Amino acid sequence: VQLQASGGGLVQPGGSLRLSCAASGSIFSTNIMDWYRQAPGKQRELVAFITSRGSTNYADSVKGRFTISRDNDKNTVYLQMNSLKPEDTAVYYCRDRTANSWGQGTQVTVSS
Repeated sequence: VQLQASGGGLVQPGGSLRLSCAASGSIFSTNIMDWYRQAPGKQRELVAFITSRGSTNYADSVKGRFTISRDNDKNTVYLQMNSLKPEDTAVYYCRDRTANSWGQGTQVTVSS
């Protein structure tokens, strides 16, 4: 299974970004997909996940601001991030939980 994350960048506080993670080599539509993040000096944390049926769950720190979604026709999972805060700065990773495979990470920096 290969996962390719993209969409990170530098954004001002209050801004938005959409991360994408394209998957190949798995039966994507049946798999649970996760977004994690890791800030400097901190442990990697689960931000959100989406099941094969589209059920979602979020960390308390991002509820109401982030939205995870998937397009099974494109084998892609997304993370829409709104109202970004400096504390959202981290490397964001997608993970195919079912296949236990990780993407390479994409840097998100929130700063004025």
